[in-house]
Amino acid sequence: MSTNDTIAETGGRNNAFTDFRFEKKDSNLILAHIGFSFFAVFLGAIAGLLQVTQRSGWIQLPNWLNYYQLLTAHGVLLALVFTTFFIIGYLYSGVARTLDGKLTPAARILGWIGFYLMAVGTVMATITILTNDSTVLYTFYAPMKASPWFYIGTALLIVGSWFGAFGIFATYIRWRKNHKNQSSPLFAYMAVATLILWLHASLFVAIEVVFQLIPWSFGIVDRVNVSLSRTLFWYFGHALVYFWLLPAYIYWYVNIPQVVGGKIFSNSLPRLTFILFILFSVPVGFHHQLNEPGIGSFWKFLQVILTMMVVIPSLMTAFAILATFELAGRSRGGKGLFGWVKKLPWKDARFFTAVMGMIIFIPAGAGGIINASYQLNQMVHNTWFVTGHFHLTIASTVLLTFFAISYWLIPVLTGRVFTKQLNRLAIVQAVLWAIGMFLMAVIMHIVGLLGAPRRTSYSTYGGHELAVTWLSYNQVIALGGVILFVAIVLVLYIWFNLLFLAPKSEKTIEYPIGVVNEQAEHPPRILERWSFWIGVSIALSVIAYAIPIYQLIMHAPPGSLPYRTW
Repeated sequence: MSTNDTIAETGGRNNAFTDFRFEKKDSNLILAHIGFSFFAVFLGAIAGLLQVTQRSGWIQLPNWLNYYQLLTAHGVLLALVFTTFFIIGYLYSGVARTLDGKLTPAARILGWIGFYLMAVGTVMATITILTNDSTVLYTFYAPMKASPWFYIGTALLIVGSWFGAFGIFATYIRWRKNHKNQSSPLFAYMAVATLILWLHASLFVAIEVVFQLIPWSFGIVDRVNVSLSRTLFWYFGHALVYFWLLPAYIYWYVNIPQVVGGKIFSNSLPRLTFILFILFSVPVGFHHQLNEPGIGSFWKFLQVILTMMVVIPSLMTAFAILATFELAGRSRGGKGLFGWVKKLPWKDARFFTAVMGMIIFIPAGAGGIINASYQLNQMVHNTWFVTGHFHLTIASTVLLTFFAISYWLIPVLTGRVFTKQLNRLAIVQAVLWAIGMFLMAVIMHIVGLLGAPRRTSYSTYGGHELAVTWLSYNQVIALGGVILFVAIVLVLYIWFNLLFLAPKSEKTIEYPIGVVNEQAEHPPRILERWSFWIGVSIALSVIAYAIPIYQLIMHAPPGSLPYRTW
């Protein structure tokens, strides 16, 4: 296979091949995580297609399958299982690549323990969903009660991801010991920051599941404190969004500069950005509970303010990425105010697909500000507006970036070439995804403003005049869902080829790691003092949550009996 046959050449660079190669033990661990995530995408996409076409009235489900069962499967498999497996695999790859070229033996052991825990937990939870014993709409909201094995399965998924995090920490600590007084490689630094956020937030949903929901679902206790349960969930639930987003940011900051033939704009700004996400992504869960009783308005307002602080690192990211792109375009001869835009590698799916996700993130972020606003939330709460925002964020920005990552990560691991034909197909896939998401998620925003509720099966609501206005929108949303399913089939086809059928390369394919601009200043030492930033993060969470949680426990109502509505 010649160099000209690889899609890396579309950018005009000559470093498509390198001498770096993963050790077999490391590539097997990474591939196991990535491959399992593809299985979740396949099942989750089928559930999503059936779900959206049923709600539109296009199909009627058989008696043994219902809309809410599909909704649960779609959410769990795509938003929890796919993302967690893919993120852990991707972070392992970058840490191994940038920290001495390999993982530690301890990291490999911890990684495999985590993988098997997550896999077993996923199978357990999926079986209970398929048997209709856990149709609880993905959010684990009491007083709806799932099978205890569903809660145990999801707990194993979370705990397994912790073992994956510990493996990455082990490799990072070894590198720090061997390279004292040196700044960590940017990818490794960001991976550690992402997993610190994840451990902090997921600890509280684990507490909810282990100490509240599992005993309650087994009948060991009769009642559950609903307000406390939901507060613990949303302590985790909003930070979960940044567990999805930060790996996408890593790709934008670290990998794409090499893909476009440019350099990383700054070595300090990305680190500060991730520190700010650690600080402001966790103590904000009450903005998901603005309409719930039992929580004082002061605490809700405080967390709304903290939520808005997350806009700052997001804008910093937009500035840094655009600066990187502009420098790359001008280094290729771009002239004038926007001449650099034409010089970017738009025909390279590794770039184009991710940029589509970046563009979609603009309206997604604007919708998030509305969701988190103390007054505007009253209008859109529990409507399809929220679902549309969710799909623009996780199902567009994050997934498109993950697709772009896979187009070079799988070839690096398998030695197979991302050919020009597969690249063209990937660009078609990204365009189809954007069209499908425009028809589905944008229309969800519109019909949400008209009052259409989220999480509801097909219904004419007795022919009510307001509900009738929703029906035509539902048809457009379903059409968007069908187009998205076609796009998913295309990406599955690409993945299958990259795993098994694409031609083998004669040389080692490049794992793209960007080089920092020579003019960038050395990052200050304070950014590497993790104990300080973890302490500040915990302090902010204590300020935001300690008194409300104390009040929810000390002034708790009798609690709720379990409900099963299906």
